[in-house]
Amino acid sequence: MLENRLRVFSGTSNPELTEKIVDYIGVKPGLIDHKKFSDGELWCKFGENIRGRDVFIVQSTNPPSDNLMQLLMMLDAAKRASISRVTAVIPYFGYARQDRKDQPRVPITAKLVANLIAIAGADRIITMDLHAAQLQGFFDIPLDHLYASPVFSNLFNDIENIVVVAPDIGGIKLARAYAKRLNTSLVVVDKRRPKPNQSEIMNIIGDVKDKNVLLVDDLIDTGGTFVSAVNALKERGAQKIFGAVTHPVLSGNAIEKIENSPIDKLYVTDSVPIKNLSEDSKICVKTSSELLAKAIIRSHHHESVSSLFEIDKN
Repeated sequence: MLENRLRVFSGTSNPELTEKIVDYIGVKPGLIDHKKFSDGELWCKFGENIRGRDVFIVQSTNPPSDNLMQLLMMLDAAKRASISRVTAVIPYFGYARQDRKDQPRVPITAKLVANLIAIAGADRIITMDLHAAQLQGFFDIPLDHLYASPVFSNLFNDIENIVVVAPDIGGIKLARAYAKRLNTSLVVVDKRRPKPNQSEIMNIIGDVKDKNVLLVDDLIDTGGTFVSAVNALKERGAQKIFGAVTHPVLSGNAIEKIENSPIDKLYVTDSVPIKNLSEDSKICVKTSSELLAKAIIRSHHHESVSSLFEIDKN
């Protein structure tokens, strides 16, 4: 009986996703109370006895930093409540782009966040589509890295004459996973990034003329890089252009940029909530709850999660 030992609790970053996860698992959502004092200070309290339980805390760490702080507080509270094990389920791991010293006198914030999560008491991490797979090495605790390609790839099985496009060199491995599942070829966009959140399309390696295109990436923030790639592909003769992006951070006027671009449809997951999309929006949200729920169930039963790692390992 999962109800006897497994408990799933939600932070405030994405409670709708947690509801879908517990519905799939077949357990009731864990009781937890979140408050914010008038000065902005956070507070939380588990509303039930969790002594000896296998606890899973679902919380993305996208901005604002309150989401990260709230995750750390929930982990600490769970550990002090004498749980058996606590796993941080982080659908979107924020700060992942700050993974190296790319200029003098800057922090490696991704490593700092990894340390904070471990120190706060997490025994294990479940996350999805890290910005760079090598970030797994930043953690000194076990980490299960899931890939969102199963959420999207079946959407494109019936599209003829399709090619998969990686938006940059770093996205080749992710794009290859889609290309392998769709049994098609791979195209790469060569870009230069003069400063954060800005990029220049230099060249497109491969043929997209008169082809349908699937542009894949792990996240979309301001939308500038993504829309530039869409425009470049259209200028090179691409027909229909689809997007599959795991994490819709969509800061600033990113949604407006996407709606005004020549893309036909952009599919994203619910790792980061999107509000106020119109019914005729080009952005379509597909839930990642089943993938995350399966990982939680397997982890709870100490079973292999590797069958969920839908990625080309070559």
